[in-house]
Amino acid sequence: MGKTSDLTAVQKTIIDTLHKEGKTQKVIAKEAGCSQSSVSKHINRQAKGRKKCGRKKCTSSRDNRTLQRIVTTNPFKNVGEIHKEWTAAGVSASRTTTRRLMKDMGFRCRIPCVKPLLNMKQRKKRLAWAKDKKDWTDAEWSKVMFSDESKFCISFGNQGPRVWRKSGEAQNPRCMRSSVKFPPSVMVWGAMSSAGVGPLCFLRSRVNAAVYQEVLEHFMLPAADQLYGDADFTFQQDLAPAHSAKTTSTWFKDHGIPVLDWPANSPDLNPIENLWGIVKRRMQYARPNNAEELKTTITATWALITPEQCHRLIESMPRRITAVIEAKGAPTKY
Repeated sequence: MGKTSDLTAVQKTIIDTLHKEGKTQKVIAKEAGCSQSSVSKHINRQAKGRKKCGRKKCTSSRDNRTLQRIVTTNPFKNVGEIHKEWTAAGVSASRTTTRRLMKDMGFRCRIPCVKPLLNMKQRKKRLAWAKDKKDWTDAEWSKVMFSDESKFCISFGNQGPRVWRKSGEAQNPRCMRSSVKFPPSVMVWGAMSSAGVGPLCFLRSRVNAAVYQEVLEHFMLPAADQLYGDADFTFQQDLAPAHSAKTTSTWFKDHGIPVLDWPANSPDLNPIENLWGIVKRRMQYARPNNAEELKTTITATWALITPEQCHRLIESMPRRITAVIEAKGAPTKY
């Protein structure tokens, strides 16, 4: 005759069934083929339930709600700062307990998404632009050459402070950092279309109107010949001062190149931003020692971009525009 823990599933079923029928423990033990004490213990355990094991929790539900409120209110604080504020509220818990409870609540330490800082006027213009372009077809977008500058650093490790957030909160405004444009130091200019990418231009000085027009003359025009041949195209650029200068507008008119109207602070609408992201992710394990090695790595990685990748990014334009309309002009996940 075994202990209660040795009872088989069949024996436990027989005991439960006969007990419900009102049989005595002696009869049940004989039918189940076990000791009467095993029957008694099994019946009592089923009636009372097993007591919980382990240490008693050192925090109450109220303490846990306080912790969740602290994390939600200040998601950019580190564990030490959150623990200090929590214990200052009268809670007695270790830093390890603080981290564990935050994890149990669903919070994870993640790198925050970065979105441009938009005022209400810019949002309205973005929304109006998106509504105006919502009926454009893939064929129309394929005639647009997208361009942009991007900064590449020798070290890619400094990504700023992390944020505590739950799954699905990546696009929550309180879990995001706002980005603003600063004067570039070392920048790379590039262009793309649904047919592929054009040649890169490494900018050695601050980009003013004159420098930008040199880039257009020596890099944009060759890119247009490479990507479009003799076919017509529309050029896209953001509203940087050098791009919107009167002399630059005159340059485009003199060369007969139409420029796509573009809303301010809208990198999420520009597919070349995703292309820069692809290049930087591929370069994350590269460790160039100087600027020349960095340029070589960028050029080699840029050359690996395929026309198929560019075509898929161009095809995403209708979805980007729909996302802007649904967000009423606010920044989107793109």
